[in-house]
Amino acid sequence: MVRISGKIRRLLVDAGLVTDEDWAAAREKGVQPVATLLQQGVLTEAKLLETLATAAGIPPIDLSRVKPDPAALECLTQEICTENGVLPIAKNGHILTVAIADPFDVLLLDDLKRMSRLQVRPVLSHPAAIKQATDAIYDQGKQQVDDLLGQVGAADIELKVHEEQTEVIDASNVSGDDAPAVKLINLILLKALKERASDIHIEPGESAVRVRLRVDGALHEAMRPPTSMLASLVSRLKIMSSLDIAERFAPQDGKFQIRYENRKIDFRLSILPVVGGEKAVMRILDTGSMALKLDSLGYETKAQEDIKYAINAAYGMLLLTGPTGSGKSTTLYSCVKEVATPDINVVTVEDPVEYRMDGINQVPVNPKRGLTFAGALRSILRQDPDVVLVGEIRDQETADIAIKAALTGHLVLSTLHTNDAATTITRLVDMGIDPFMVSSSLLCVGAQRLARKLCTSCRVKIELPQKELLSVGFLESELQDLQLWGPTPNGCPRCKEGYKGRFAILETLPLHQELKRMVVEGRSAQDIKNVAIREGMLTLRRVGLLNVARGKTSLEEVLRTTLDDK
Repeated sequence: MVRISGKIRRLLVDAGLVTDEDWAAAREKGVQPVATLLQQGVLTEAKLLETLATAAGIPPIDLSRVKPDPAALECLTQEICTENGVLPIAKNGHILTVAIADPFDVLLLDDLKRMSRLQVRPVLSHPAAIKQATDAIYDQGKQQVDDLLGQVGAADIELKVHEEQTEVIDASNVSGDDAPAVKLINLILLKALKERASDIHIEPGESAVRVRLRVDGALHEAMRPPTSMLASLVSRLKIMSSLDIAERFAPQDGKFQIRYENRKIDFRLSILPVVGGEKAVMRILDTGSMALKLDSLGYETKAQEDIKYAINAAYGMLLLTGPTGSGKSTTLYSCVKEVATPDINVVTVEDPVEYRMDGINQVPVNPKRGLTFAGALRSILRQDPDVVLVGEIRDQETADIAIKAALTGHLVLSTLHTNDAATTITRLVDMGIDPFMVSSSLLCVGAQRLARKLCTSCRVKIELPQKELLSVGFLESELQDLQLWGPTPNGCPRCKEGYKGRFAILETLPLHQELKRMVVEGRSAQDIKNVAIREGMLTLRRVGLLNVARGKTSLEEVLRTTLDDK
């Protein structure tokens, strides 16, 4: 309720603008006597503002001619503005200009300063004008939400609430105060799934909530709901993930599962407090869209043969390396799928379990409860496994146990964070593993990247000087019939900026006798790489260039993905 101090009544009566009887009669008709007096015509807006402005030394403002700064509106919530009859107008550095109706309410000014964490500069208006302007501004925000929600179709999403229970969250039948947030989250999830996004970012912006989708490795803005929606959107996600909605100042991680178009899709949620509120990021794990056959992943013939050689061995280790989001998990799951038969015991230890697979025993790491990679791996080895998948080798202890497991009759599959295949070998030695153990256990090392595929509907031919092509790694014999393609700058309706989809670039290094000897001798990663290339290894850059020559991707994309690797 807007507070009106007694001083305003005294000023108006002393100025002869109203009488005590007028004020008393107006108060009986409502909680805002000034608004009632203006409505009755007893008091004029001009005289009111002139009297109060002179007495308080505060300039008046005509809100009908002012458009509030979006940055200022973010400093105070809609609820605060409505409850106190104020409206933020402008923000200049640490000074927030706010329209108020009672310039003598020092408690209100102190509250606004505390809530906005800014110095408050008041300007004068009257309650009716402030309410009208506030309603117009937030009705505009509501219209933005309505426009967005108008895009929600009839498709249903089933949210997995408990292990065996799902809740249908149909966008068309949600009601109540939470309806806009529920519908908008539905819309965001549906849009992300339709555009084949791998991640969803919901973050506070200067003038709106920014929703971005990562499609084919690049972030694209999807929509901009009003800032007032941020808290309810994040709360809805917390409810879906069984997180604490009251905790707003600490990071939280959770997960939820939905059923969409007869397939289960997992979402990993991360909430992080940032300036302006909380940012939510969701990783989409769509098992239904995964190609879990090695033959369907599009690797070079040699790389595919090297991988199959490793996973068909009775024991030993296959290591994959690459940055986060380079498709390592998909490749490893494909390897597991290749070897998993009813007579084979396959156990995985992951943080977290990304994809659920039937017939596979999957162990989620939980450091808070004392279950680390190393601890879980020790227990797994007592479960009579034939194949062990370790999500990631992060420390010397895990590496040591995995190497020993590979030497004692188990096929071990895992990942490590290095730049290329050769560096992975020397990294294990640097972690404290005996070089002889490394050479004896490693079957093959792969380095993987994901590159965007050119859209075949709008790609364009390009020409580059031969000198430049030779400098990036093309052979002179390849230049005669080489046709390069590039993306159309703005793309077409079927793609994003000229690219559509991604494919894996895989470099494989099988450890044969000469390379094993070099590992034992402690030779450098570059020496190992040179010998491997001489024996026929295709580097990341080389595999990328082969796909450029086929017109599958652009040279620019390969250079970006493989950095200076040649």
